[in-house]
Amino acid sequence: MKPKVLVIVGSTASGKSALAVRLAKKFNGEVISADSRQVYKGLNVGTGKITKKEMSGIPHHLLDVADPKKPFSVSDYKELTEKSIRYIVYKDKLPIIVGGAGFYIDAITGRATLPEVPPNKKLRRVLEKKSKEELFKILKKKDPKRAEIIDKDNKVRLVRALEIVEALGKVPEIKNNKINNRKYIFIGLRPEQKELERRIYKRLIERLPGMIREAKSLRRKGLSIKRMEALGLEYRYLARFLQNKITKEEFVTQLFAEIKKYSKRQWVWFKRNKEIEWFEPNEFKEIAKYASISLKGD
Repeated sequence: MKPKVLVIVGSTASGKSALAVRLAKKFNGEVISADSRQVYKGLNVGTGKITKKEMSGIPHHLLDVADPKKPFSVSDYKELTEKSIRYIVYKDKLPIIVGGAGFYIDAITGRATLPEVPPNKKLRRVLEKKSKEELFKILKKKDPKRAEIIDKDNKVRLVRALEIVEALGKVPEIKNNKINNRKYIFIGLRPEQKELERRIYKRLIERLPGMIREAKSLRRKGLSIKRMEALGLEYRYLARFLQNKITKEEFVTQLFAEIKKYSKRQWVWFKRNKEIEWFEPNEFKEIAKYASISLKGD
């Protein structure tokens, strides 16, 4: 029989991590994070990284595996995750991938082909002189589908997308080229929109003091403002707050708006995967029943 892998997806603040722990307890599993920033050491509060207490003794993989001063690619993620899956299966346990990084999840489950495009230093020098707005405008013209789901405020990702477009004509489409011999069972969490926004705001307010302390600590440890900006979302606005470019009130207002936009981009990405079975966060019995039936199948 094919090894089974449970995959839990959804927008930020939808309750994915808590669900993963409950399902891991029920089905003898271990959790693999699929978050593009929780891989970094020290990025804890800002990313909403699960705490030891919240893990409830369930082993978690792909957390704190990279230096925040250095980029960590989807290829790096795929390589480490493959090792974690094999290790968990070897122990006769269930691998449970959980996260909101759609491209990371599609890469590991075989729904996306990673573009083998080396850095184009000459093109990068030209593109890096342009503003985020100019880069996004160029990408929208050359590859509108990629522009629809990219973080248009992340200059690093915009430059990389245009680098791939220059080499291949466009960023590769997601393909249903199921690699390896595993069976992936997709579960999605989708709260009602107003409830999701309430969760996002509540979590933001609760984490605010900790995020500021964390940002100051990261700066003391040598994380540059430029790199903090590149890490996106919370860290982009923390960098601006630390430079006194925005007030605390502006920080909350602007970041809340940005996280809402990000959650919508996540939904746009995940809704293309017709294999995902969607549930409300409070439907644990239904989720567990669906997972149980799916895990028993061939």
